[in-house]
Amino acid sequence: MRKFLLAFVFALLGPGIATAAVIGEEVSYQAGDVTLKGYLAWDDSLGISKRPGVLVVHEWWGHNDYARKRARMLAELGYTALAVDMYGDGEKADHPDDAKKFMMAVKSNMPLATERFEAARSLLAKHGTVRSDDIAAIGYCFGGGIVLEMARRGADLKAVASFHGSLVASEPAKPGAIKAQILVSNGAADPFVKEEHKAAFKAEMEAAGASYTFLDHQGAQHSFTNPAADAFGKKFNMPLAYDAKADAESWDAMKKLLKLVFAH
Repeated sequence: MRKFLLAFVFALLGPGIATAAVIGEEVSYQAGDVTLKGYLAWDDSLGISKRPGVLVVHEWWGHNDYARKRARMLAELGYTALAVDMYGDGEKADHPDDAKKFMMAVKSNMPLATERFEAARSLLAKHGTVRSDDIAAIGYCFGGGIVLEMARRGADLKAVASFHGSLVASEPAKPGAIKAQILVSNGAADPFVKEEHKAAFKAEMEAAGASYTFLDHQGAQHSFTNPAADAFGKKFNMPLAYDAKADAESWDAMKKLLKLVFAH
């Protein structure tokens, strides 16, 4: 009878306790005279408890549903996540030519990129659910390159994780400048990342005294974490492909890194 009552109580209360109540909120914030449009996600079932925050920097397509999906996934893990807008006004591209223009406008102006990134970091740090000293950043493709650039510049981050991002530095990190622990998840079959890029990145990290992990996922091509990569690749004749194994492995590695740097 006691076991029956316990099972009955769990059936009533268990789902409500176990299910994450992820809240998603569109937010606008400023960097200079540009309005940036982001997306905040957090688990409301955790109440008012403070937790780490994670920035999510989008692919070259811009702030889209994929970046928001990753923010919600981070919220389900117990973090508050902000999918940022690096282009301004929530701009999104539907064609690689437009995506390249948006991307280069930011990558060619790192002071501008830093200003926009720091505006997002500040917004996240001030959120009511966030421990302001515990911020990390992850990024995909263009976004992966951006989070590495921010780490090189000594951004106040506990960790950065780059997924199939560019490794080429606009300016190599100076010794001792990098505060964040770094994770790079690269596709070993990504034609956009050359062997010399990998070697130069590793040499740069060693010279800078950075704590980093470099994962080269065998057989994985560019954009391997995005299930839409196959369709994009076919539509635009680009070497893009989703790889479920590499996606899962890289996400698991990121989870372990975040758990490590936020353990206190």
